[in-house]
Amino acid sequence: MSSINEPSFRESVDLMFNRAVSLMDLPPGLEEKIRVCNATYTVRFGVRLRGEIRTFTGYRSVHSEHMEPVKGGIRYSMGVNQDEVEALAALMTYKCALVEAPFGGSKGGLCIDPREYEEHELELITRRFAYELAKRDLINPSQNVPAPDMGTGEREMAWIADQYQRMNTTDINGKACVTGKPLNAGGIAGRVEATGRGVQYALREFFRYEEDTAKAGLSGTLDGKRVVVQGLGNVGYHAAKFLAEDDGSVITGVIERDGAIVDDTGINADELRNWIMAHGGVKGYPHGTYVEDGAKVLEQACDILIPAALEGVINLSNADRVKAPLIIEAANGPVTAGADEILRDKGCVIIPDMYANAGGVTVSYFEWVKNLSHIRFGRMQRRQEEARHQLVVDQLETLSDSLGEKWSLDPMFKEQYLRGAGELELVRSGLDDTMRTAYQSMRKVWHERDDVQDLRTAAYLVSIEKVASSYRAKGL
Repeated sequence: MSSINEPSFRESVDLMFNRAVSLMDLPPGLEEKIRVCNATYTVRFGVRLRGEIRTFTGYRSVHSEHMEPVKGGIRYSMGVNQDEVEALAALMTYKCALVEAPFGGSKGGLCIDPREYEEHELELITRRFAYELAKRDLINPSQNVPAPDMGTGEREMAWIADQYQRMNTTDINGKACVTGKPLNAGGIAGRVEATGRGVQYALREFFRYEEDTAKAGLSGTLDGKRVVVQGLGNVGYHAAKFLAEDDGSVITGVIERDGAIVDDTGINADELRNWIMAHGGVKGYPHGTYVEDGAKVLEQACDILIPAALEGVINLSNADRVKAPLIIEAANGPVTAGADEILRDKGCVIIPDMYANAGGVTVSYFEWVKNLSHIRFGRMQRRQEEARHQLVVDQLETLSDSLGEKWSLDPMFKEQYLRGAGELELVRSGLDDTMRTAYQSMRKVWHERDDVQDLRTAAYLVSIEKVASSYRAKGL
């Protein structure tokens, strides 16, 4: 358990905001305007289930409308409360500003344990929640665009989109009212993997700079780096899978709700995920060592720690025992403000949530644009690209004939070079570019300002300045 002096998640966000604005020259009125949450709507609605009416409580919070629509996930969890939703909405504002997605910040939540309900019951609950929000324009393609979060996924987003379209039958852009939909319901290729893929791209960008890796006492590339992942949900699974398969990292520990699996030779993310889905937890997994007190594995020696599930898992009670020199926050707020200070004093480098898990909202932005343009990415230019590349290949091979040296290009190279970019390749390219550009804007502040000691403060400075500039442009 964390210490009694531990700040709440909301207080942690406020503390970090305060630390950043104390280094800025903002008028007090503008600082306050950026800090406060514009509006939070609480809805209580009844649904007839199992022969009785059950009442549910949900929230949708709008932190900042410096840009519209506002954007942010909807989570289903028993831990949902107004404070948490407002803190997450604030984080979304800064996150969107940092990665230059043209949205304000919002967040939603429903106080429910989705595992307690059958699929048809969840559909009834979700549709009613969507109805309550949509009729107040808290779901709307031009005003408020939700996405999946903890406890929700493609299925719930499809229900929400369909509910909105039933209520707005003439809205030609209705599909853009929510992102994270399945491909066959207006989604985009690469959205499910997006947050985990973004974590991978963030780490790759960090490791491109020797100066930055040296600050964490690391060197070289991601190849061979020992990684511990907390939470093998959508984000943790994809991050672990991609780092192992593409970059040669070794997953030495995975922490889940019922314990952890440790294996210095490497854990196969696919095999463990399949086991969890079949058995409800990691216990009994035949490879590696089972550790009942999973939280202890957060303190295991490794190169990179990826908390990818809940907020506050690294707190005042365990921060001094965390050995990882580099932490990347794949979840929202996994390191509390108090723990952040302890870790910084130890020389640990933290790649902050605001940047590290922005892959989801970045690809959500691409999906929203796709829905508004009513055409999938790559449809117009893919074959034309292939034809142009074929001209180059043909010309090279003709040239070899005219020189009297018959040679042909490597078939693997030809296949890769000739293939035009489809939607998935374009989405990954756009995400990679976004993560690189955002990291460079953070590290510039981190390295150039003597009063900025860490990436989190740098991220807040970059994003708050962008929000402030938007408000100034509006005449505030």
